[in-house]
Amino acid sequence: MAYRETEKMRQRKAEARQRIIDCTFQCVVDGGFRSARITRIADLAGVATGTIYRHFESREDLFASVFRLATQREVDKVSEALATQGNAAIRLETALRQFAERALRGPMMAWSLIAEPVDPKVEEERLKYRKAYASLFETAIREGISEGCLPDQDARQSSSCLVGAIAESLVGPLSPTQAGQNPAATPDNTDALVNSIIRFCMQGLTGTRR
Repeated sequence: MAYRETEKMRQRKAEARQRIIDCTFQCVVDGGFRSARITRIADLAGVATGTIYRHFESREDLFASVFRLATQREVDKVSEALATQGNAAIRLETALRQFAERALRGPMMAWSLIAEPVDPKVEEERLKYRKAYASLFETAIREGISEGCLPDQDARQSSSCLVGAIAESLVGPLSPTQAGQNPAATPDNTDALVNSIIRFCMQGLTGTRR
């Protein structure tokens, strides 16, 4: 008689998988992907290390899953900001501010998503993450051109420039080796840093000084 997995067994497996993901996510929040060691994750999740590999083909596969989860949350927040009231320029500014402020509130996770050296499989997810942002910004820029609040421009190129500019401007402040020494990363100067980033991005989009 063939073995049939019961609903209870499937539920237990799903719960174990979710615990593994949640514990990996917390490890990344605390210290980046470099701190997410399989033995530590297994200990936190209350499972054997072999159990992790029954749910994920490899360490890289687990990290890629966690990266997708984390980035989707961030992309969703930017998408929400782009759906708020106001013309496209106002909505773009709101979304860019959302991106920067959330990154600075969760610096270790943001560093891990934006710049931490990662395995090739995770790097593939990072490229998808950047493309997802660029696609959202491209749509908003096209809307802005149609509305007349943004000058005519190559929306696709401009959106890529936005993603690159905001990510690069945050690398220093978010870096674990520099954040504690960089005045721009301290709480007192967070607003100034965010405003500087937004001003640069919006001047590039509108062609006017702000």
